[in-house]
This record gives sequence, structure tokens and C-alpha cells, in this order.
Amino acid sequence: MSHPRKPAPAGAEHAPLELERFLPYRLSILSNTVSQAIADDYQRRYDLSVTEWRVMAVLARFHGLSAREVAERTAMDKVAVSRALARLVEAGRVHRETHGNDKRRSVLSLTEAGWLIHDDVAPMARAREREVLDKLDSEERAWLTRILDKLLEGVQGMGDDGEP
Repeated sequence: MSHPRKPAPAGAEHAPLELERFLPYRLSILSNTVSQAIADDYQRRYDLSVTEWRVMAVLARFHGLSAREVAERTAMDKVAVSRALARLVEAGRVHRETHGNDKRRSVLSLTEAGWLIHDDVAPMARAREREVLDKLDSEERAWLTRILDKLLEGVQGMGDDGEP
């Protein structure tokens, strides 16, 4: 019979992250909380996952992308994007066609059914965004935008080769 292991005490040899101060964790919690608040409604209405909605939102903004380009724009896993696209195509929400003579590259776009869902969900997403941003004054919102832009610019390509 095995004995359950006790957690190792924090100390010099174990230095746990202070998650409440760790930027990636805090951004993830904020993103997940806001995204899930929006998702609760569209999941019920349209049986649509968060990944599927993000793919649809990207295709609404940038018509004619390939699956690889969708994955790049969303920074989501290529397999997750591929699965979401397969479900969206099967449900008639996204149209996939080959790009000219290149049978290896497909071009994606929202169908009329996809646009109807988008045009219902997008205002809900913008309303949630306003609720979050209303906690900041106009100067803080401007700073937040500048800070996020600067951080995003600084991490572009991070993880490709282990170096920023």
C-alpha cells in the first residue's frame, strides 16, 4: 500500500511562484474570467466553444485566412484550431475552399450562418469588455492599451527558438 506524499515545504530549495504577482498567471485569470462570462451565453445559445468563437471572430476581422494563419493570429495551438475549424465547417458556420490552383492551402470565411452568430455574439463581447474597462478612467485605459501593445510587441516570436 502506498502512502500519499506530503507536499514539500517551501524554502530555499523550493521557491514556488507567487502566482498572485506572476504576470502570465494574472493575465490568464483575467482573460479566462472575462472570456468565460461571454462564453456562458454563446455556448448555451449556439453550442459554440471558446476556441470556435475565437476562430470565427478572427475570420470576421480577417477574411480569407488559412488555418495556419488563424492559429498564428490567435496564438492558439494548431491542432485546437484545426478541430474547431472542422466543427465550424461541419456546422455550416465556416466555408473552406482551396486557394486558386494550390490544393494544399485552403481559404476560410464565415458563411451566412456564421455571420448571424458573429453579429449576435460580438456585441455581447464588446459589452463585457466595456464592463471591465469601465473600472478604469480614460487615462488608465490609454496606458493599458500602450502597455499591452508594448508587451505584445516584445513577445512576438517568443518561444520559436526559446529566445525572445
